[in-house]
Amino acid sequence: MHETSNHLSILQITDPHILSTSEATLLGVNTAYYFNAVIEYAFSSGRHFDICLITGDLAQDPCTASYEHILDRLQPHNIPCLCLPGNHDDFEIMQTVLCTERVNCRKKIALGNWQIINLNSQIPRSADGYLSVEELAFLERSLRDSPDFYTLIAVHHHCLPSGSHWMDTMMIKNAEDLFDLIKRHPNVKAIINGHIHQATDIQIDGLRILSTPSTCFQFKPQSEHFSLDDKSPGYRWINLSVDGSISTDIVRIPERLTGLQIDTEGY
Repeated sequence: MHETSNHLSILQITDPHILSTSEATLLGVNTAYYFNAVIEYAFSSGRHFDICLITGDLAQDPCTASYEHILDRLQPHNIPCLCLPGNHDDFEIMQTVLCTERVNCRKKIALGNWQIINLNSQIPRSADGYLSVEELAFLERSLRDSPDFYTLIAVHHHCLPSGSHWMDTMMIKNAEDLFDLIKRHPNVKAIINGHIHQATDIQIDGLRILSTPSTCFQFKPQSEHFSLDDKSPGYRWINLSVDGSISTDIVRIPERLTGLQIDTEGY
């Protein structure tokens, strides 16, 4: 927490889908270029960040080179950067590469009177999301052991329907187990996710549920079938106040995507 501030400031970036070479493209988009552009735009904005959360699908080609590209771009910024896996990631390789003091895959961090808990919703070799018994037990234990902390939960897959049928077949399958657990711990104030490549902001019984645009291409909201949007990449900033309140917004880079194959039917 910045010494002159009464809030903790988070930078959330998500779904970079980095490929094995910096020149490679996905759906016509150079994902490395736009990841770099979003990172630089965020850190040149004048806004102070205490921590960066990268909420999954870091790599489309989940190899050492992809994760090294991410490490090289995050390491120079002097804040903790916590990374969690998405359905496209190889979490074993990811943890091997992203393992520095500053950039890593830690599951929990406490700053001020807030704790941030990172959950793994990955099912290996599947696009679907699921929270294992062990993952839910870790969450329960973390909440029980820190009753005086407000809590933000970060996870890759979405826990509420997005309104796009094709995407909602790939949400957290046991989301009700997550919500049942959270109901016992009212200090949980927010869940943030990636995966759906679009911005949403929903409040349910005092719980804020937020999703964030990808740093590359976006999915068109409220779509029955796979559909791309031509909106620019972006990030989310989140301020967590000492009284448990949250303020947040989406920021997009001031340039359009180049090369997007907008009529494609999948990837």
